[in-house]
Amino acid sequence: MGAKGDGLGLAEGRAEQAPPPQPRFEVVGECKHTRARAGLLHTAHGTIETPVFMPVGTQASVKGLTPRMLWEELGAGIILANTYHLYLRPGHKVVEELGGLQGFMGWPGAVLTDSGGFQVFSLAGLRKVTEDGVIFRSHLDGSEHVFTPESTVDVQRALGSDVMMVLDECTEYPASRERARASMETTLRWAERAFHHWRGGEPEGRGGALFQALFPIVQGSMYADLRRECAERLVALDAPGYAVGGLSVGEPRGISYEMVEASEPLLPRDKPRYVMGVGMLAELGEYVALGVDMMDCVLPTRNARNGYLFTSQGPLAIKNAQWARDGRPVDENCECYTCRNFSRGYLRHLFLAREMLFGTLATIHNVFTYLDRMKRIREAILLGELPEYLALIRAQDEERS
Repeated sequence: MGAKGDGLGLAEGRAEQAPPPQPRFEVVGECKHTRARAGLLHTAHGTIETPVFMPVGTQASVKGLTPRMLWEELGAGIILANTYHLYLRPGHKVVEELGGLQGFMGWPGAVLTDSGGFQVFSLAGLRKVTEDGVIFRSHLDGSEHVFTPESTVDVQRALGSDVMMVLDECTEYPASRERARASMETTLRWAERAFHHWRGGEPEGRGGALFQALFPIVQGSMYADLRRECAERLVALDAPGYAVGGLSVGEPRGISYEMVEASEPLLPRDKPRYVMGVGMLAELGEYVALGVDMMDCVLPTRNARNGYLFTSQGPLAIKNAQWARDGRPVDENCECYTCRNFSRGYLRHLFLAREMLFGTLATIHNVFTYLDRMKRIREAILLGELPEYLALIRAQDEERS
């Protein structure tokens, strides 16, 4: 789950060191009954045990948590940051001048940055897609900007992330087959341009052209044959890893699984697979069983701030009056700091009083729950017990429903 790196506060010394190594992935265990595998993703900022869930730090901050909490108490080794938001504020050049994301936010672990494609997609009337890229207006001040496949690579290089994503076009749901194919073709052309630019050299001041990995993104909306075609064509790029995007845009969850299942067999077994923006706690094991190595989602942090806590007994809404005098922890089976020290009654009080402490304690619990679930899934793969573990989770979910 975690990664072994420098420790907090040492990122500023990297400029004097030798160029960091190219990210590398190795499979260390496979499930005989599913497509699941356990692996190691070696990066310049530590080795990440996979499958892994990545907490989302949109603005170079996982809301409610300090980097020390994430690193030392929760054991997170990699987080996700948002290229679109950091490009607009404070600006990628500012982040670069202040030591890249690790130095800027005091984070010793690895960072994955998306290209901003999904955020631009969500702008609706504020963006225009062209062959060259995307013209969009800032949600902050209305100023006009352009993202191209090449410029988003350069922005992410400046941010200093360990894993970068290509610019893609995320298709809305539902979409016609014609619309889905056109969007997929645009994504493929943009991916070729991004990889040509990535392999063409490194901006001044950066070490080693392959210090940062670049992943292309499988698109094709909810058409399985388009997903397969897109995956097959992207493999020709010989990328360090591959992502499946365009999910969690309103489609039924079963279709999401189908799109991953359609894409996965065509992706190299010796490269990491990242499914973007998923999922609920109960879904983590399902995606892992389909061959997914990396996932991210805002649900643990967003739901925590809204008083919605994930537990081994199902979701818990802390505002409910029934918890007012409850001295039990949120989850009696949980070993997180919150559950070891605080009661449901106290957390409910903090939530209703709108105390800042509630967001921190709730986020600690939710992120711990996600990371612990993924840790247990990984252990089950290595022990050859994944089918039994997943069957237990499914049975618990069915009993609660």
